[in-house]
Amino acid sequence: MAKSAEVKLAIFGRAGVGKSALVVRFLTKRFIWEYDPTLESTYRHQATIDDEAVSMEILDTAGQEDTIQKEGHMRWGEGFVLVYDITDRGSFEEVLPLKNILDEIKKPKNVTLILVGNKADLDHSRQVSTEEGEKLATELACAFYECSACTGEGNITEIFYELCREVRRRRMVQGKTRRRSSTTHVKQAINKMLTKISS
Repeated sequence: MAKSAEVKLAIFGRAGVGKSALVVRFLTKRFIWEYDPTLESTYRHQATIDDEAVSMEILDTAGQEDTIQKEGHMRWGEGFVLVYDITDRGSFEEVLPLKNILDEIKKPKNVTLILVGNKADLDHSRQVSTEEGEKLATELACAFYECSACTGEGNITEIFYELCREVRRRRMVQGKTRRRSSTTHVKQAINKMLTKISS
């Protein structure tokens, strides 16, 4: 049996947007009402995505970390879910600053992320339109999902699977460029040696 690919995913967003609820809904297909908003948790999950075994490590951040903790989590993760609550305009406005910190920490690499508007079941209290979510996702150059951890509407499993696919695609691209650059170095070294010999 081939070793499963390991993927490290981290979930960010303001406290109370439903990060833990989303993770638990993904892992157990259930909704849990009570959470300690100050806890951060790491979950391990095995899945088969596109016929390939994937081992996910999912870091559910508390949403109230200090800068040093937050930056540590960002360094650790390879793929990121940025969550806001569609009934809380402030949580939506925190997404872009989060993305800017991620860019700063991960540069020169592009950040692999997915934008999620949670609590879609509370449409009657909506403060952020679907169009605004889509527009922000376009600016961030990432996929966008609206869902409800409470009712399970929206494809929550797909959010995590798609993020894993993105991380794997990114790795393959980076692996190819790394290999290419090392063969270029070898060629240059051989050419130098040949030039020396012939001169």
